[in-house]
Amino acid sequence: MGNKIFSTSDARKYARRRLPRIIFDFIDGSAGEERACAFNVEQIESLRMLPRVLVNVENRNHRKALFDQSWDLPFGIAPMGMCNLTWPDADAMLARAARQYGIPLVLSTMASSSIETTAERAGEHAWFQLYVGQSEEVAFHLAERAETVGYTHLILTVDVPGIGARPREQRNGFQSPFRIRPEQFFDFALHPRWSLTTLKKGVPRFANVNLPGGVQFKRNEARGRMDWDFLGRLRERWPGQLIVKGVLDSEAAVRIRDAGVDAVCVSNHGGRQFDSAPSAIQMLPQIRAAVGADYPLLFDSGIRSGEGVIKALALGADFVLIGRPFLYAMGADGYAGLQAMIELLRNQIDIGLAQLGCPDINDLDDGYIVGNPMQEVQ
Repeated sequence: MGNKIFSTSDARKYARRRLPRIIFDFIDGSAGEERACAFNVEQIESLRMLPRVLVNVENRNHRKALFDQSWDLPFGIAPMGMCNLTWPDADAMLARAARQYGIPLVLSTMASSSIETTAERAGEHAWFQLYVGQSEEVAFHLAERAETVGYTHLILTVDVPGIGARPREQRNGFQSPFRIRPEQFFDFALHPRWSLTTLKKGVPRFANVNLPGGVQFKRNEARGRMDWDFLGRLRERWPGQLIVKGVLDSEAAVRIRDAGVDAVCVSNHGGRQFDSAPSAIQMLPQIRAAVGADYPLLFDSGIRSGEGVIKALALGADFVLIGRPFLYAMGADGYAGLQAMIELLRNQIDIGLAQLGCPDINDLDDGYIVGNPMQEVQ
């Protein structure tokens, strides 16, 4: 099926057919009425780009440098919890793809593979994303585990002071940790391949929550205690690159930069936390203007194509993280689907650069955006 994935919507369609409803809705769903998720995509897709003709684009460069490291493609794999629910061994597939395609993989605190296992699988391509839950001690313990096994990039996610209500999960009775409940048996019976493979491999569990003293990391625990003082302490203790993810406010971005953080990731969590949030692409130009031209900015939320990657880079991002499309692709066709999605995005970027008359992805700027409608938020 991998060679039939010609768009993200194809992958989503196949994943919807192949996965139990409760699993597909966990991947696909968002907070509230899901307007923030839809707005992310709509705002990116509404942007128009201006082709420049009679430019020699025979040789095109897709490589992006970030933190003095060069990546083969201008995007990486965003942190996503419990990927193995999408398809058994999905985490292993993502690590394999990170090595194969020369891109970073950001492991979530809520992943179904451990910090240590992912370090072995992905090597220098592995980054770690940190949630701060019931205590600072737990957070620092997780960061220390990552440091011990060689992670050099830590992404602190700050836009989940409370878990956003996702009605699709609530209607389906989705629980975390995941449990197969009697009322879901019919759903699973209609999707025997996923069900039998999952039972054979074992129902995924959180892999990074076995903490000292039997303390368990609780997904739904309030995370609102994290503040600027904590950020300062984390900066003092983490020796590698530190990125703060989930920023939409330009004043906060400047303060984060001034606190010694190495980069900000502009994101509204893909619309999964706060339905009234502005789109991330809306806020990207404003944040770029505030932090200056040379400060590293990553972007996440609403990317569904290679042209979307180009638009985010043109509006000020240095690098892009992508999530749902990869889950759709694995749900559609396992590793073959994941390969098809990455190659699709790469080809869309390549063709997009040719059409724009921009042979080097590092030369993109907002002059390629027609009218730059996002400037209105500045």
